[in-house]
Amino acid sequence: MATADGGAYSYSLTVFSPSGKLVQIEHALAAVSSGTTSLGIKVLRQASNGIVIATEKKSSSILIDDSMIDKVSVICPNIGIVYSGMGPDFRVLVAKARKSAQAYWKVYGEYPPTKVLTQEIANLMQQATHSGGVRPYGVSLLVAGWDINQGPSLYQVDPSGSYWAWKASAIGKNMVNAKTFLEKRYAEAFRHNPPNWPRLTEVVLHSYNDDISLEDAIHTALLTLKEGFEGHMTEKTIEIGIVTVPSQAELEAGKVEGTGRVKPTFRKLTEEEVRDYLAM
Repeated sequence: MATADGGAYSYSLTVFSPSGKLVQIEHALAAVSSGTTSLGIKVLRQASNGIVIATEKKSSSILIDDSMIDKVSVICPNIGIVYSGMGPDFRVLVAKARKSAQAYWKVYGEYPPTKVLTQEIANLMQQATHSGGVRPYGVSLLVAGWDINQGPSLYQVDPSGSYWAWKASAIGKNMVNAKTFLEKRYAEAFRHNPPNWPRLTEVVLHSYNDDISLEDAIHTALLTLKEGFEGHMTEKTIEIGIVTVPSQAELEAGKVEGTGRVKPTFRKLTEEEVRDYLAM
């Protein structure tokens, strides 16, 4: 007989347990929770809109060439992804996401909006939860991007295929402490600018993001990672990606050149840039 915590049902992906759970998805979430911490912060300041995603980058041996390890990946010029969980699963999803982005460009002549690509990835992950002979992807993703319709967007995708838009989020081993640290920043903004109680959450999040610049968000990301970081933080053990918003002049320049493209809005910081931020 199956037990309430899964029992025999933990071996089946396509059968619900008596408590209404797909236990293999819970196991996949456990794989995510054992991964290194990753986080994302969205900035809504008028002068410097954007998004910061950051993660710990640790190798299991000093003999590994860590310069070949990528935890922040560029999908297309306007979208980047960071993960927590199983690296090989992430590699497969990145390859499929890049293929989807190129197919979108071939049809529409532009790269996909962040929400569209996030839905494609979420659909792939969801399909792996109700098919025989497969298992859920053992990763959670933070998808950061910019598009002309929605501006900068930050999404989290979980092994179940569920996805949500966030203003700040964290995944991985130190997820709880990282979110608590970010929530404290929200609370600080609340104390400086008390909102009306019926709109508490909305205004606190809004005032928090209005209160910081993209530079501040990078420092906040580093401080958040430092809360649960084991060892010494260096440019070799931290990886950061940022989304910047092009100006109207840059958008117009892309049209004048006849390509329809603007300069890439997502990029990874170099080791030198990360080192400079850590030294501040």
